[in-house]
Amino acid sequence: MRLSRASTDLDAVPATARPGQRAVRAWLYLLAALVVAMVAIGGATRMTGSGLSITEWRPVTGVIPPLSNADWAVEFGKYQDTPQFRILNQGIPLSDFKTLYWWEWGHRLLGRVVGLVFFLPFLFFWARGFLSRRLLLGLLGLGLLGGLQGAIGWIMVASGLQPGMTAVAPLKLALHLTTASLILTGLVWLAAGTRSGGLSPAPGPVRALACLMPALVLMQIWLGGLVAGSKAGLIHNTWPDMDGVLVPSAQTLFSQVPWIENFVDNLTLVQFNHRLFAYLVVLVAVIHAVDAVRRSAGAAAGRAVGVAALATAQMGLGIVTLLLQVPLWAGLAHQVFAMAVLVMATVHARLSLGLGAAPIVYRPTVPIGFEALAGR
Repeated sequence: MRLSRASTDLDAVPATARPGQRAVRAWLYLLAALVVAMVAIGGATRMTGSGLSITEWRPVTGVIPPLSNADWAVEFGKYQDTPQFRILNQGIPLSDFKTLYWWEWGHRLLGRVVGLVFFLPFLFFWARGFLSRRLLLGLLGLGLLGGLQGAIGWIMVASGLQPGMTAVAPLKLALHLTTASLILTGLVWLAAGTRSGGLSPAPGPVRALACLMPALVLMQIWLGGLVAGSKAGLIHNTWPDMDGVLVPSAQTLFSQVPWIENFVDNLTLVQFNHRLFAYLVVLVAVIHAVDAVRRSAGAAAGRAVGVAALATAQMGLGIVTLLLQVPLWAGLAHQVFAMAVLVMATVHARLSLGLGAAPIVYRPTVPIGFEALAGR
């Protein structure tokens, strides 16, 4: 597909002057909200042990749930063949299985809804010429990442259906969560770039740390996914120490051979890494906020303070979740609030790069990719 000259011209026009940018921005933020909802429902699915209740990946026909007692009996029979049922849930009644099933079905259904809410408006905005080349390429990349995320989700579920497994593999769960977070980051980054009004870039050091913050938050989300997948939050439920010691011994942290496996399978090290990186994220956020205020960075200073406040609150929520031994409400709140920190850090990073002003109003005559039709 060849990009039109009109699309090149559209790239040179500030976001405030492009047609349909308010609608595009609202659509991107709607998608971001749906991704956060996906993360929340996915967290509930994991914490209720529902993720392995549907044993097949049927992207199209799977949208239809069991509609009769015979259908439910078939689905229940498939679940009874899983290691999770034989090891953990043997003897549960059909009514309890239905509860598990609806959680997983709802999570998968919302994934399909996200796909439709992305794809259909994308075609409309593309046909109307509302997407610059940069925005188009960014959206195509996110679309591909979204398709990959669906495949990662099934690979994750399949890992929990292997002999001897009662839950999904922690590494695959962390990858699934982090990929969702990357999609959220991309959506928010693109949406923030379409905001109206000119905005000067933040000072260089402020700008650099602002762009570092989303990467740090994403890394912490990855480590949190490992904690969630391995259930490492159910041990060492004290703070600031870990059952009486601030730093566990090297023999405890690296008790497994080969040593690299400790970072995934050693629950003490998994939790310890998550704790340490939380301190790093908060420390960098606070230093960044103080520096931005000291440099009188204007709106960037206010955003930096907001990021620091959210990161500190998230750490506090994590401590409460740990001390309470991860009840459902606290675990979900901690996971969803991590998305709030990521959104704030992403918006801050994008706006710190600056936005162009809008001296003219421009409307392209040929949408991207429709040059041949226009020629006729």
